[in-house]
Amino acid sequence: MDAHALKASLPKSVLPYPTGLWNQAKYVFWKVIAPCFTTVQNLLLNLHVIHHSGRQPFVLGSLAPGKSVEDFLHYIESIGFANHFIAWVDDGELLGLRKLDGFEYQYHIRIFDDGEIRGHYEYTPEAHMIWHVKEVGMVDRREDFLGMLGDWIIPAPSVETLNPTRAPQHSAGAR
Repeated sequence: MDAHALKASLPKSVLPYPTGLWNQAKYVFWKVIAPCFTTVQNLLLNLHVIHHSGRQPFVLGSLAPGKSVEDFLHYIESIGFANHFIAWVDDGELLGLRKLDGFEYQYHIRIFDDGEIRGHYEYTPEAHMIWHVKEVGMVDRREDFLGMLGDWIIPAPSVETLNPTRAPQHSAGAR
């Protein structure tokens, strides 16, 4: 099954209805713009109004030998991950999914055509669009992901293991 068919087969991520008038207004705003969001985003990318390239940070590891992408997707769907249509598509990305942690936060995982898996914890674009785009508050939450993914992946060395004196780096604005 190709990546488009896999993505189409996954359930859409459904935001919980938030509390507070301001968050409820943002919720309604995203319900209105969601149907055309990807089309507008792709148009702006093609016109070079906005830019995105490369891969975001926080490598978790790679798909374990003998595990198929399809089976991995069924597993992560069973633990609450769903299609995240709003996200940028990184270079070589097959699928990007998220697991919501309320209205404001999400775990975001990406699966790449070379078997690499990356993930981070961040604000949802629906709750904090500007912070989300500027990657404010984006963190790796590596231990959370490794606990969720278990033997489905072969963990990559952590950033701290590779370079213990340097914090993870990433470029602001890439989503």
